Parts: sequence; structure tokens; C-alpha cells
Amino acid sequence: MSRIGKSPVPIPKGVKVAMEAGMLKVEGPLGKLQQKPHEAVAVEVDQAAGFVKVTRSDDSRMSRALHGLTRALVANMVEGVSKGFVKKLEIVGVGYLAALQKTTLQLRVGFANELQVPIPAGLTITCPDQTHIVINGIDKQLVGQFAAEVRSLRKPEPYKGKGIRYENEQVRRKAGKAVTK
Repeated sequence: MSRIGKSPVPIPKGVKVAMEAGMLKVEGPLGKLQQKPHEAVAVEVDQAAGFVKVTRSDDSRMSRALHGLTRALVANMVEGVSKGFVKKLEIVGVGYLAALQKTTLQLRVGFANELQVPIPAGLTITCPDQTHIVINGIDKQLVGQFAAEVRSLRKPEPYKGKGIRYENEQVRRKAGKAVTK
């Protein structure tokens, strides 16, 4: 039995979970999410008791893998509509900055041109100052994917540490060219 998959997902107050026509629908104060679970697993919603339970049909390798995955996805959906998810990025480098313009994130990160990144629907981006980006959303996958895409535009380099990094990310620094005498 999967250690993750066998534990039920608690449903907090204000969140409604329903299984309708093969779609799992989660609705909370921050929004709505829906997802179709794989056929190898069954999702049972007990709104009265306040939990969601995921069971699998057999003990094949695929079913065991999907058991824990589906339970984690349901837990992320419930947490997303109740609390939301946040990723914070930090820009390090002289002249490196970020700005918002309607539905576009503008980045100046050492290239000849300014980078224009369209913001996907369902995300809220804020720039408290020119060197920080805060990404908010209810879908954990969307928040993480957008943060990774923005970071990949200029990863932190190991010599001076310049680039876009996650907040509190440790960048391994290398020693520069040593002068020998």
C-alpha cells in the first residue's frame, strides 16, 4: 500500500469537492479547479466526514505509482483553492530588473533586448521592487512551471552569481581564474 496514497485528504471548511462525470471538481474561496483522474485509481469523496480517499484497482506497478500521485494532486488542488501557492524570484546583477506591463512581464537581464514574457491566465504576478518577482496562483503546477520558465531565461551563473534565482536559493560559487607567479 502506498504510504502517501492511503492517507485521506482532509477537506477544510469552505471547500467543496465533488466527483461528477469522471471529473474531480474542487471549489474554494480562491477559485475552482478540476482534473480527470486516471482509470486505474478511484476517488471517493465523503463531504460529510470531510475527507477524500483515493484507492487503486490492482497492485500493478502503474497503479501503485498513480495511487500516490493522484492523492498528492488532490491534496494540492484542495490546498490551492483554500490557501493558494506562492513562488518568489530574485534578480541579481547590475542593471538587471523586472517590470509589469498589463499581461506581460518585462525583464532586463543583460541581453541586448528586453525580454517580454506573457503571463498565463490564472496567475497573479507582482513586482514589489525592480529586483523581486512574486508569482501567486491556485494551481501548483502552473505556478511552479511559470517560475521555472522565468528562471531559465537567465540562470544564476557560478562566478558572480548574476541571474534570476528563487528566493533563498543557494548558488554554488566557483573561484575565478587564479593568478600564478
